[in-house]
Amino acid sequence: MRRHLLTSTTALVLLLGASQAYAGMDEAKTFLDTEINGLSTLDRAAQEAEMQWFVDAAKPFAGMEVNVLSEGIPTHTYESTVLTKAFEAITGIKVNHQILGEGEVVQAVQTQMQTNRNLYDAYVNDSDLIGTHSRLQLAVNLTDFMAGEGKDVTLPTLDLEDFIGIKFTTGPDGKLYQLPDQQFANLYWFRKDWFDKPELKEKFKAKYGYDLGVPVNWSAYEDIAEFFSKDVKEIDGVQVFGHMDYGKRAPDLGWRMTDAWLSMAGTGSPGEPNGIPIDEWGIRMEAGTCNPVGASVSRGGEANGPASVYAIAKWDEWLRNFAPPGAASYDFYQSLPALSQGNVAQQIFWYTAFLADMVKPKSEGNNTVDDEGNLLWRMAPSPHGPYWKEGQKIGYQDVGSWTILKSTPADRAKAAWLYAQFVVSKTVSLKKSHVGLTLIRDSDIRHQSFTDRAPKLGGWVEFYRSPDRVAWSPTGINVPDYPKLAQIWWQQIGDVNSGAFTPQQAMDRLAEEMDITMARMQAADESAKVYGGCGPRLNEPKDPAEWLGKPNGPKAKLENEKPKGETIVYEELIKRWTTQ
Repeated sequence: MRRHLLTSTTALVLLLGASQAYAGMDEAKTFLDTEINGLSTLDRAAQEAEMQWFVDAAKPFAGMEVNVLSEGIPTHTYESTVLTKAFEAITGIKVNHQILGEGEVVQAVQTQMQTNRNLYDAYVNDSDLIGTHSRLQLAVNLTDFMAGEGKDVTLPTLDLEDFIGIKFTTGPDGKLYQLPDQQFANLYWFRKDWFDKPELKEKFKAKYGYDLGVPVNWSAYEDIAEFFSKDVKEIDGVQVFGHMDYGKRAPDLGWRMTDAWLSMAGTGSPGEPNGIPIDEWGIRMEAGTCNPVGASVSRGGEANGPASVYAIAKWDEWLRNFAPPGAASYDFYQSLPALSQGNVAQQIFWYTAFLADMVKPKSEGNNTVDDEGNLLWRMAPSPHGPYWKEGQKIGYQDVGSWTILKSTPADRAKAAWLYAQFVVSKTVSLKKSHVGLTLIRDSDIRHQSFTDRAPKLGGWVEFYRSPDRVAWSPTGINVPDYPKLAQIWWQQIGDVNSGAFTPQQAMDRLAEEMDITMARMQAADESAKVYGGCGPRLNEPKDPAEWLGKPNGPKAKLENEKPKGETIVYEELIKRWTTQ
């Protein structure tokens, strides 16, 4: 889609309004000189026009101190350590941008919604909660806010159409509840230098009967994992492994699974951005309705169906057989940087949020680049499991988004909204994208600076410029209350890792607990419209055989869950991305 970008100096100055510079613009000009330094999709006059608008709009809030919260990734570190200082110097508004773990962020959002106490004035809250926010109506409806109460503090050049994740933060009612701040996908990561070794290619083909390359299906991924862990074993005197993942019994293990792992195996129905009627959590919600009807196969869901059980079984099996010792006790934050040690051949589930760490020089401990800083690795689409069908969701995309809850006082909400817009403004976003490598604007993706940098980013720019990116999406609207349901996952999956339960037992328990929790939501919604009439309306349970394998139902168990491995040459993949 063509983006209608407002970048001309004249248009911006007219739109923002010409006003006399006063205290704040000197600091803004220093910020533009020293920090932005021309790295913006706007020219200098347009940058100054945006900054002048912030100076003027912030006048009523000068001297105010606001509190915001986000999880800890490089993008948010840059915001909290650099951009808050610039914003305060320019506007007079002090921002305490706190960083906590993702679980603590979700907990804080949930606590503020439950207690109606203003803990933080704004959150960078995953768009995974869009089903929650649109139902509970406890988050500020930004569409109405920008047109009404917040019109005087809404940046005229915000340009919502330029945000690539805006559809993920829009509710079924067509209203915007969250503003994207950072965005990243989970992709496949591999050591291209090892995959290109002639002796390894020859040895792999002799054993498996097809070429060593980017795996298209899970069978190939498993073969490659086995090959490097059991056959290659050592490269340049270092023991190597064919797989990396994590398994610590903690909240991020749940997100490891809810972030579309089941759909990558084949759980769910065709549909974008999420399957209809069955989504990637295995929750069923019929087309044209807003009422989830169940997660268990007995209710028409798929959380404990064969595809979901297969997904969990493979996660557990690969973690035990092909990952480095200790990986099973890693959490999200330990697993991803572990790749920089340089002893892993591939990772099927790799968040590009940590791309900034993987392009660091060798002198900073990154053994996946050479002495000149050239990448030894590349990224590609993650392979899909045997239950996956064309048209299904194939991967997850995180859209961390500014969210203001209604319990926040109006003046504090406005001041926090100014900060949120500052860090995503066209003046700032391109530079922030280069620092954190979490793109949010199409205009940034297309900028020449990323064309120039693309060879140093391992396929990331090509992915985000391709139409393929739309097949990676966040949790959708089938999930009626993300905080309440997400916390069920990690405990049940953790019991698989510990050996307490089999994958089937764990997923049966998970599906049942989700249905029990949704039954409580249903009662609350029916009695008091807690979920705006869009809470669950559970199907009565039936014999699973009445659902399995039926049209629009959960998939029946396959006789062969390991078809022949299939790979693609990386260069062909990149060519496909760049010619679409």
